[in-house]
Amino acid sequence: MNTKDKLKLKQLALSSKRLTVTALTIVAFLFVFYWLFFVKKDNSIGLDVNRDINVTPEQIQSIRDIGEWEFLAISNEELVDTVRKGLLSNDELVRIYYGTLRLGINMHLAAPRWLQAKDDSVTVTLPRIGLLDRDFIDEARTRSFYESGRWTPADREKLYHKAYRQMLSHSLTQENLQTARENAEEQFRQMMKGLGFKHIVIRFE
Repeated sequence: MNTKDKLKLKQLALSSKRLTVTALTIVAFLFVFYWLFFVKKDNSIGLDVNRDINVTPEQIQSIRDIGEWEFLAISNEELVDTVRKGLLSNDELVRIYYGTLRLGINMHLAAPRWLQAKDDSVTVTLPRIGLLDRDFIDEARTRSFYESGRWTPADREKLYHKAYRQMLSHSLTQENLQTARENAEEQFRQMMKGLGFKHIVIRFE
């Protein structure tokens, strides 16, 4: 190989080396550019999280579809009596009634926009606490405690209604209603936390 050919090979190798260095320089520049403007920016590459919590209409409807939610059950026992005066003696009927009064809410009565959510905050407006089932006396467990004289079905019906009123009076107290409200608030608060909300307001109609 003559001197001229050797010189050409040397120049070609030098040119190839320069291209390689140039390519590496471009790659390095692109890496630094990406790091400064995408990774380093706000130190938050990959951490740009959408904090909005999406509760779908289907989820809201599924909660309403549950219908009646019981938050407090009150077992009650009432001893009631009635006396019928006679000329020589009195007739008396004493019976024991058992019942369970269930306090809660009926979600079918909730307002159309009972759940309002924005970002990580939610306001839940629930129906008022009330008696879920008005047929709460267990007649199968009712028994006579004392009975003298003859009593008609109408007499026993009157005694039943007397027991019914007493159970309502003794069970639907402000204390029991407040306990049911607190239980409802706690359960719905935990439910909303499970959905991701941090700021939760529970109200009652």
